[in-house]
Amino acid sequence: MAEYVLPILFFLVIGAVIGVLLTAASKVFYVRTDETVQKISDALPGANCGGCGYSGCDGYARAVAAGEAPADLCKPGGAAAAKKIGGIMGIEVGDVERVTAFVRCNGNCGATEDKYTYIGSGSCAAIERFYNGKGKCRAGCHGMGDCVKVCENGCISIVNGVSAVDPTNCTGCGKCVRACPNKLIVLIKESQRCIVRCSSLDTGKETRQICKNGCIACGICVKKCPSGAIAIDSNHALIDPNKCTGCGVCVKACPVKCITAVSAGMVIENCNTDE
Repeated sequence: MAEYVLPILFFLVIGAVIGVLLTAASKVFYVRTDETVQKISDALPGANCGGCGYSGCDGYARAVAAGEAPADLCKPGGAAAAKKIGGIMGIEVGDVERVTAFVRCNGNCGATEDKYTYIGSGSCAAIERFYNGKGKCRAGCHGMGDCVKVCENGCISIVNGVSAVDPTNCTGCGKCVRACPNKLIVLIKESQRCIVRCSSLDTGKETRQICKNGCIACGICVKKCPSGAIAIDSNHALIDPNKCTGCGVCVKACPVKCITAVSAGMVIENCNTDE
């Protein structure tokens, strides 16, 4: 019997010693958690998307608690998260407008052509290394779906060779924006009404030769816009969303139909007249 008792006692003593040591270590190395940081972190959706510019929700929470970041940077959390954080910090938070992703390209299969046949990795980043992609338009969508792969909400799909965003479930996290090597995807406010669905900076003559849906910087939209919201910069029309009233005059006036009317990121008038 003794041969069993001694080993059991030995392990009990060892267990008790280890328990005491672990308890002591936990107190010695204890790091006090900032309750404010924890509360802010709990108010965030936990997406860890990096859209706020910080490493994740915890990093953003620490920055807000330290007074180094505003309370309204969380795009997935939107107005609800901003309001909670404002309450925690005891500060006033203005209205936070929802943003969604939008692809500034309509160079679909019927509008432009490929300059070579690509056989390789199914990645926009990979194909970009080969002469700026396979399409004739250097600024066009490669259609390989890097943005589709990073979207956790399933909001993006490839339609007729070009990425398209369904804003219904888009949280505006910005992962697709960072994934696109041609920087075609932008975040637009819910109130934005018109946008140029093209990113090419080529001259009008060059654009005509490579994509029939591309902006040719003709300036007709500038002349027709009653609110002075449009300007031509670097062979490209730009619409100031703060001046745009959404009247739709530019959409109808654009000869190549590259100006699109949108509602909460959703295309409500397609810029390709052939579709």
